[in-house]
Amino acid sequence: FIDDEGFLRFIKIGGINDQMLLNQKVYIQTENGEVPGIIGSKPPHITSAEEAKKIITYKNMFIDIGAKDKEQAESLVSVGDAVVFHTDFEECLNDLVMGKALDNRVGCAIMTKVMQQLDTDATVYGVGTVQEEVGLKGAKTSAFKLNPDMAIALDVTIAGDHPGVKKEEAPVKAGEGPVISFADASGRGLITHPMMKKLLLEAAEAAGIECQLEVGDGGTTDATAIHLTREGIATATLSAGSRYIHTPISVVNLKDMEDTVNLILEFLKRL
Repeated sequence: FIDDEGFLRFIKIGGINDQMLLNQKVYIQTENGEVPGIIGSKPPHITSAEEAKKIITYKNMFIDIGAKDKEQAESLVSVGDAVVFHTDFEECLNDLVMGKALDNRVGCAIMTKVMQQLDTDATVYGVGTVQEEVGLKGAKTSAFKLNPDMAIALDVTIAGDHPGVKKEEAPVKAGEGPVISFADASGRGLITHPMMKKLLLEAAEAAGIECQLEVGDGGTTDATAIHLTREGIATATLSAGSRYIHTPISVVNLKDMEDTVNLILEFLKRL
């Protein structure tokens, strides 16, 4: 809602820690274009030591668009408008890039490159699904519509090659190749079809692509919804390792993405 002073209150869509939100620049996406704003907070000068220890929840945050009152704010934005982080895309060292929503723009980019270079007699559908983070919704409807013989979900996974993360928590590293998931969410999500696992490993060996293998206990992908569709669909997940996922800015390796494209192309040749 919009309060009387013109500040915007919001909810979260998808999984992000509240502590990541404070003082982030955002855009409100309206029918008439984007309106810039900032998720405001109390200055440290007037924050007590006790207050500083507490994590502020999103329910106590607000977006400041500079409006003088509710009427002016309502002339620019409406309840229900989407809010997105205002983050620049930048190239880093060692084939790394940083930007927002790389989970799952990375999957879309890989899929696009595959479709551009496709050379197979198989019928291949490239689908950009919606609302994966809030219930795998697009995967459910598109898989039901297409009813494919097999499917590969393209996503990112946690790269733990930075301070604060133990190897046993997240062994995947950015820059060390595509990630083939054998199971996620401790098996509550996808347990990869044995045939898909075999075909992907054979394709990786044939193409000379070093892969990382993952068995995860948290998080899942569209593959979970796809493999349960209709009578069941043989499904696998391919990912690129990404640092800092589900934050306003994350990091991936372009070589990992390129290798994932080549792995899929080799996989498709062998069908």
